Amino acid sequence: MTATPIVEITSTGRFLPSRVMTNDDLAEIVETNDEWIRTRTGIRERRVGPPDLLAAEMGRAAAAQALERAQLEAADVDIVVVSTATPDRLLPSTACDVQALLGCDNALAFDVSAACSGWLYGLSVAEGYLAAGRGDTALVVATEKMSNILDWTDRATCVLFGDGSGAAVVRPSDGSRGILSSYHRSDGTLAELLYRRAGGVRMPMSEAVVEQGEHLMKMSGREIFKNAVRSMAEACEHALAEAGLTGDEIDLMIPHQANIRIIEATAKYAGIPMDRVFVNVDRYGNMSSASIPVALDEALEQGIVEPGMHVLTATFGAGLTWGAMVWRT
Repeated sequence: MTATPIVEITSTGRFLPSRVMTNDDLAEIVETNDEWIRTRTGIRERRVGPPDLLAAEMGRAAAAQALERAQLEAADVDIVVVSTATPDRLLPSTACDVQALLGCDNALAFDVSAACSGWLYGLSVAEGYLAAGRGDTALVVATEKMSNILDWTDRATCVLFGDGSGAAVVRPSDGSRGILSSYHRSDGTLAELLYRRAGGVRMPMSEAVVEQGEHLMKMSGREIFKNAVRSMAEACEHALAEAGLTGDEIDLMIPHQANIRIIEATAKYAGIPMDRVFVNVDRYGNMSSASIPVALDEALEQGIVEPGMHVLTATFGAGLTWGAMVWRT
């Protein structure tokens, strides 16, 4: 018997910068080529915003679309939760900037910092807030300007990521549709596998830091791959069990769009064939926590997600953090 949902995703929205950077474009700035990238990652292109495009502006655009589709006004929002690994500034939160841009004057707003897992973490936070009766409408946003924290001389990382934002309006459920289960974990002992060394109190920004690129993202690709597959498989197992479902009963899987090999391995462990897995990593690369909401919005827009379906999501990111969620549409 499946769980009874308390909240549901009422609507979604997304924003993607207009500039498309192909693998051939990348080959002009770093030693790589289209075949090398495609065969190892499944990525053909990604979106890259201009340097002055802010994470908060992208988040506002996705959130405004989600609100419009839900036929709600900014004043109806009770809580704004924003996931980002690329804040425009350290103080105040990106969520407060998004709140101000939208005009959500009646809401509280704060950030969730869980890298690629952040949007699912944010959904669970919103679920708890609404379940406690603190409000009726939550806005969960993921906005990532990954191009600003990449080392564009490192072909192992700069080929993987892209910019974008996604958002969802979350409201109480009547019990027929909504979030059935969620599972989240983290392991801070593995933080050095994916991190930014400088930019915080531990190593403040300085001319030397910038010259040496210490403020840019560093990643141990091979170790990240192994941990991602193991952790996402574990998260799927727990989320499915809590929802009272098996992989055979999942109509669609929307995984974090990090790498096609990770997606294929995770789907295999969850017992879900690839023809029931939504993939857009080929067009956008890894947009960190924005990957899942953008993919969900596209799947809804394309009519792939229909009422009554069981959808499974799974994610993994820096921290290390990981998780999975099941909902009925």
